[in-house]
Amino acid sequence: MKKTITRNIAIVSAIFIVVFSIMLITNYFQVVSSDTIQSEMLEKLKMENEETGDNPQLQEQIRELDLLARQAYFITLNKLKAGVVILLAMVAVFVMTVQFYFAKNRNIPNKNIAPVDDWLIKSKTRKYLIWTAGSLAVGGVIFAVLTSPYLKQNNHKKTTEIIETEEVVSGFSDTDLSQTTELTDSIPATPETVAAVDTLEISKVTHNGFRGNNSLGISYATKVPTSWNLASGKNILWKVKTPRKGFNSPVINGNKVFFSGADNEARELYCYELSSGKQLWKLTVKNIADSPAQMPKTTDDTGLAASTVATNGKQVCAIFATGDVVCADMEGKQLWAKNIGVPDNHYGYASSLLIFGNTLIIQYDNRNSPRVIALDVATGNLRWSKERPDKIAWSSPIIATFDNKPQLILMGTPSITSYNPNTGEQNWRVECMSGEVGSSPASSNGIVYGANEYATLIAINAADGATLWKSDDFLPEVASPVATKDNVFVATSYGVMASYDAQTGELVKSMELNAEFYSSPVVVEGKIYLISVEGKVFVFTAKGDFNVISSFETGEKTFATPAFTDKKIVIKTEESVYCVSVNNSVN
Repeated sequence: MKKTITRNIAIVSAIFIVVFSIMLITNYFQVVSSDTIQSEMLEKLKMENEETGDNPQLQEQIRELDLLARQAYFITLNKLKAGVVILLAMVAVFVMTVQFYFAKNRNIPNKNIAPVDDWLIKSKTRKYLIWTAGSLAVGGVIFAVLTSPYLKQNNHKKTTEIIETEEVVSGFSDTDLSQTTELTDSIPATPETVAAVDTLEISKVTHNGFRGNNSLGISYATKVPTSWNLASGKNILWKVKTPRKGFNSPVINGNKVFFSGADNEARELYCYELSSGKQLWKLTVKNIADSPAQMPKTTDDTGLAASTVATNGKQVCAIFATGDVVCADMEGKQLWAKNIGVPDNHYGYASSLLIFGNTLIIQYDNRNSPRVIALDVATGNLRWSKERPDKIAWSSPIIATFDNKPQLILMGTPSITSYNPNTGEQNWRVECMSGEVGSSPASSNGIVYGANEYATLIAINAADGATLWKSDDFLPEVASPVATKDNVFVATSYGVMASYDAQTGELVKSMELNAEFYSSPVVVEGKIYLISVEGKVFVFTAKGDFNVISSFETGEKTFATPAFTDKKIVIKTEESVYCVSVNNSVN
């Protein structure tokens, strides 16, 4: 009797495995097909919207279709996870029952047995059944796994721009307040230049990393221009062509502008004079132990120099997709360089650097060894390193403050995590993200915010990691959110600017801008600056019901986030770097 039951369970489970595996494999091809159709529909609607101009009804259709795509993604993902679990469970049942059945029938004496039992015990055909069921089960699992990456990778190709985040309570670190770079750092003290030295003011407002100090997207610059014209030269102080390709953002400290560039021939760190646009120095990265002889493969929209550099006013550091990290003093002398391992990354490495005091923070989330690394800025020596359970990501770290204590915030897949920046000790961890995380977190007033397309916008209490609220109305793909005490602002890749109440998560306002955004919004002097991929500039009031102060075309594709200091903006486009300054024109 037990033998018959065991036999029947084995047969039923084998049939189930075969049928269920075929369903999973079929599902993969249906997802591929439907996703292609959906992408075509979205692109068609976007093109139609561009052609017809401001069409609220069409824009609503685009938003609804995108929301349905996100909902369908999560439903499909959950079904796939459940399907894999069920399939593996049935495989386990099949294996156990088959082993039990044959164990009971070894060395049985000659006797009359049922034809089915005779076939199962003696026939080689049973091997075909086992191999067929097993092969289909393995195939089902493989195709189930393939389905999820297909959704993620096809729906979000990321131009990995690098984002770093947060603010100190006072708005400046001790380094910022004490840093007063003199003009004589870059201009020889000759009789012809003495007058210029006496009259030229160098702002103490720094922009020391991606999205500014602590990577928060908040600048304390004043008297910043709200309009300019590249074609006519209106309010353009200078413009130069970038020596080598790089999607990283510019950084400002004193009278110096820093950025990096790289290609298959060279990896370089640059310093330009803020007041004139003259190149002060160039540092070429070479002769680094363990640096790869062959450049890693990257996509065209990421490249080898997507990570933004960081400085503390004494040193400036850069990292490249090869895993090479280099640090120089403010005059361009190399202090140290090392390779921390070539990142396994299918787009290319893109997380930006962050300097906290005298510590260089590197978010190194990649396939082979995800971790966060802290190095001494002056020497390059390891201060601490922590392995991370998160998967590959292109996000950048920020420094948030709560109760006057700094927190290092990292966003990845699937979590947002808080660390002590001095020791690497984990404060809290919240699992809330999914997909390919390219945006960075934000923080204000003791709350940490994170958002990613195909995931959610979440507010987390920095004190204990408790979730305060979530929303999924409008989510960014690459551009990072920015937060003030009252509001959180999000710019999406499909052209919507939205504001949320910082305390409740209520959607305050959304605006269709007919543009695509990879550059992150920055709050400056009560205004929000945002630049689209095609180079259109938007300046809004930094309030919940934000209004457009000005908008205009620059004519140059822009993926990087601009850098701000008093009276000036430095903007890096796909081909050039230029400085905006009131009442200045290119000579």
